Amino acid sequence: MLEEEMLVNHRVLWFHCASLGEYEQGVPVMESLKKQYPNHKLLVTFFSPSGYEAKKNSTLADVIIYLPIDTKVNAKRFIELVQPELAVFVKYEFWPNFLNRLKTQNIPTVFISTSFREDQAFFKWYGGFMRNALKTINHFFVQDKISESLLAKHGFTNSTLSGDTRFDRVSHQIEMDNQVDFIEEFIGNKVCIVMGSSWPEDETVFVDFVNTASDEICFIIAPHEFKATAMKQLQEKVKKKTVLYSEKDGKDLKSYQVFVMDTIGYLSRVYSYGDIAYVGGAMGTGGLHNILEPATFGIPIIIGKNFEKFREAKQLQKLAGLFSVSSSDEFSEITSKLINDKQFREKTGMIAGHFINSNTGATNLIINYLKELINK
Repeated sequence: MLEEEMLVNHRVLWFHCASLGEYEQGVPVMESLKKQYPNHKLLVTFFSPSGYEAKKNSTLADVIIYLPIDTKVNAKRFIELVQPELAVFVKYEFWPNFLNRLKTQNIPTVFISTSFREDQAFFKWYGGFMRNALKTINHFFVQDKISESLLAKHGFTNSTLSGDTRFDRVSHQIEMDNQVDFIEEFIGNKVCIVMGSSWPEDETVFVDFVNTASDEICFIIAPHEFKATAMKQLQEKVKKKTVLYSEKDGKDLKSYQVFVMDTIGYLSRVYSYGDIAYVGGAMGTGGLHNILEPATFGIPIIIGKNFEKFREAKQLQKLAGLFSVSSSDEFSEITSKLINDKQFREKTGMIAGHFINSNTGATNLIINYLKELINK
């Protein structure tokens, strides 16, 4: 535990995130606390390698490590070494041994952006052990009314309906410098459709439209994975003139119709140039990717068919700011309408942007509560 030892004799604020998505939810709260408590050390732990590998070199936290497996011995050793002043678990990840040890040490423990479902073990007749873990938690900041009601039904009144901190996270993006010179050169005066975090299953839905689109439309494809084999397969499917990010230097970018982002770090800014966004993941079973990033820029969003577990997508669909498709024909139909009817496109995008703005504020609620715990 060499990295943990760096925290000895410091006041530590500990955030635990299952993976990258939870980390992003925690960022607004972490950033705010770091500004307000510059003399504290920020510890972030991960369970998933995808989250750890993506953020292990982030400068936001002072120490970023894997959380040791949930045993009584590990929990006792870890918490006695780190001695966090506060523990914040993002969304879920209920580690009973760690939670019990935090309770034993009288360390305040808070869950943020949490959501619960009726079918979870906590609320079953056999879920006594897991419900006991919930009893160790000082406060829950939940995403929705259903979660708040479920907790109350089972005797947990220590919750606040705060919403999802991801809305605060993405809303800040529009205030940043989103300029990307090579993207501006590529788009010119064309209508731009951004395919973000796409999988091969998503490509089967949109590639026919790409191949038959007029020259007045351009496409930016940001695949979820961009290994050489995947890039080759994508290029074989796309018949339009295509340029890769890795090969863009020295090219006349405005002469291309498809730009493939075989790199990371640009997607949130690229969405700011889009007139329409297709967000990948929901045509397969891997899970829908982040629809909030394009929504914050006020553009219409198209997704695949498998999004039942994604609350924000269901909400935005009901508001008519998002469209779900299950085939290439459906994709072509709604995309053509959005391209050809500018008024419809702008109205749909406005709904998406308003959806973000009307759901911000979770971070302030959480911070006001945490400050009371830290200042004690």
